[in-house]
Amino acid sequence: MIRSMFTAATGMIAQQMNIDTIAHNLANVNTTGFKKSRVNFQDLLYETVKPAGSETQAGTTIPEGIQIGHGVRPSAIAKEFTAGAAIQTGNQLDIMIEGDGFFQIELPDGTTAYTRDGAFKINENGTMLTADGYPLTPAVTIPTDAELVTIGSDGSISARIPGTNTPTNLGTLQLVRFSNPSGLDARLGRNLLTETQASGTPRTGQPGLDGLGTIAQGFLENSNVQVVEEILQMIIAQRAYEANSRVIQTADEMLQTANNVRR
Repeated sequence: MIRSMFTAATGMIAQQMNIDTIAHNLANVNTTGFKKSRVNFQDLLYETVKPAGSETQAGTTIPEGIQIGHGVRPSAIAKEFTAGAAIQTGNQLDIMIEGDGFFQIELPDGTTAYTRDGAFKINENGTMLTADGYPLTPAVTIPTDAELVTIGSDGSISARIPGTNTPTNLGTLQLVRFSNPSGLDARLGRNLLTETQASGTPRTGQPGLDGLGTIAQGFLENSNVQVVEEILQMIIAQRAYEANSRVIQTADEMLQTANNVRR
């Protein structure tokens, strides 16, 4: 009975982390480029009371043994990189990746972060930036007097400058992809991810080539969180938490009964 209390406690702790993850998903239901997370669980060690295949006194073997588990623990919180819904904004600096890939962002310390959030702005010099002021890399500068900016599906950027008859080429966007995007580090927040050993090294390329997605101008990628699915998972986690708490209560009542036994 004491074992059952500790086992049920691991279940309650695991479901608490599950609820925390669901809460984070729901809080970011409208966050541009956000990718939902999912908690993976694994069972703990088993106490072997009688091993399977052991011999009996009669010389036969036992086909099934007796093993008692010690509960559960979270093994990983994995991000799911399924595509989010496309939202049409009409803003010429809003761009969305249709398919695999990330934008490259230069951080103040010179390192590179990666994002699916394509809501870019320009500063007083015409440099394309994130909402936090981090520049896109390779750097893209748009003339401040540009009347129309066009970003093609292949990442090519051009602008119409007053006094010219043909669009001016401003460069080409570069995307990166990872062999294991779930291994990226999200600790920075701000819709930014950083490279880790688990994610693998980034492979840079032009949109539409080498497995990279294409660019859609005037659109943003919404979060891939499905509210109904998260609510369902929350109900399941809540019921599992209640069941484990009931196990602790039942074990306590059984201990109380044993303590009240009189000779």
